[in-house]
Amino acid sequence: MAKVTDTVAALARPVVEEAGCTLWDVEYVKEAGSWFLRVYIDREGGVSIDDCEAVSRPLSDLLDQADPIEGSYTFEVSSAGADRALKKPEHFTRFRGSEVEVKLYRPREGRKEFVGLLRNYEDGAVTLEMNGEEAVFTKQEIALVRLYLRV
Repeated sequence: MAKVTDTVAALARPVVEEAGCTLWDVEYVKEAGSWFLRVYIDREGGVSIDDCEAVSRPLSDLLDQADPIEGSYTFEVSSAGADRALKKPEHFTRFRGSEVEVKLYRPREGRKEFVGLLRNYEDGAVTLEMNGEEAVFTKQEIALVRLYLRV
């Protein structure tokens, strides 16, 4: 049986592309006792409210017809965001050379957050360049990788 996120991604992709966007990610998560189905989209130059609406309305109808999720949930369509999480190999390929933040499950060298230039991604391992030196973080260590925004 396919995962809910894979089923929703397959339904969403044509709708998202018809709206001139790309599908970034699909999440199905429980927060504060409620289930949320989130579809994240991207577009060159940024995602607008109109883009989200152009995806949300037809995709909501498709989800109602296909009914891939038992029970109730809140459906949201939004931009992947400037500080988007990198999850898939193609995300890491696209942003190689960009500044990213790596959050770890357990501290390394007394800290759990590292910021550096994304140099490589291989089999879930992330290589960062920090202060002229490279550090490799294994898939098992990594809780989250996302684009880093300097404030």
